Amino acid sequence: MGGIMRHRRIKVREGEAAYHCMTRTVNGERLFGDREKEVLRKMIWRVADFSGVEVLTYAVMSNHFHVLVRVPERGEVPDGELMRRYRALYPEPTAYAPGDADALEKELEAGGPEAEAFRRRLLARMGDVSEFMKTLKQRFSVWYNRSRGRYGTLWSERFKSVLVEGRGNPLQTMAAYIDLNGVRAGLAKDPKDYRFCGYAEAVAGRARAREGLRRVWAGYGDGSVRPVGAGEALERHRRLVFAAGAADESIGREAALKVLEREDGALPKAAALRCRVRYFTDGAVLGTREFVGGFAADWSADRGRKRPPRPRALKGADWGDLAVVRGLRRAVFS
Repeated sequence: MGGIMRHRRIKVREGEAAYHCMTRTVNGERLFGDREKEVLRKMIWRVADFSGVEVLTYAVMSNHFHVLVRVPERGEVPDGELMRRYRALYPEPTAYAPGDADALEKELEAGGPEAEAFRRRLLARMGDVSEFMKTLKQRFSVWYNRSRGRYGTLWSERFKSVLVEGRGNPLQTMAAYIDLNGVRAGLAKDPKDYRFCGYAEAVAGRARAREGLRRVWAGYGDGSVRPVGAGEALERHRRLVFAAGAADESIGREAALKVLEREDGALPKAAALRCRVRYFTDGAVLGTREFVGGFAADWSADRGRKRPPRPRALKGADWGDLAVVRGLRRAVFS
């Protein structure tokens, strides 16, 4: 199952962690042009609104997408908010939601067994990262297949996910890695110019994307949290992702990989982010040693393993305090 996190036994308190989720098209086919990327970009936000998850950043590519989300603790969702979310996802009746929103709202107001059953069905799809990804992938698959007269599976796997410490260096590094997807693919020299990522959307002034980066930069490595404005967060994120871009001009991706091939070869963090790093997709849990160690037992129990692994320090770069739960046997960088 690779880096897929099943999320059944692992209990995460609000603000403690985020999830980096990634999925690819079947056989890795490059199916998405600008139109498809734009539709998927909009769906990410719409489904997140319905699901009640917070999008911190994302990147949509030609054969896969990444999204970094935080899932608030489940709480009461008043019927008014429930129907607002329902209308956000289903502005018109569909085969999957044939009911008229106004009629359903009246049904909720009237109460009774059918209203309670409808309420439970909706709430079961909210506040859960697996349900968020399931809904997002299903909705996009339906749209894509209909628009192309296509049938069959669009996605090659359920999805991979990494549990990420919810503040400081782990969260900021993961967000930068995701926003640099377009640069690593050679589609832009500066991530602000690749419009299908959270950073570019934030630079363009979109409030929800700026709020996502504000949440990324609200926490610091010493565990403290203080209010951070969207402008300050964008400036801090700019320094991180722009440093990665500047590093590419001085060392280059091919040269970086040659350094990593050497025994004990290591790169500056900025240069390493120019490469594809499997820790960020297959490491299972990413954070400080303390954070990773705190989830190792749950991660093992989730897979039926008797002994929890020890946190593994990331290799190949100056990653600071980052560790993962899974030691990778194959090449870490590509």
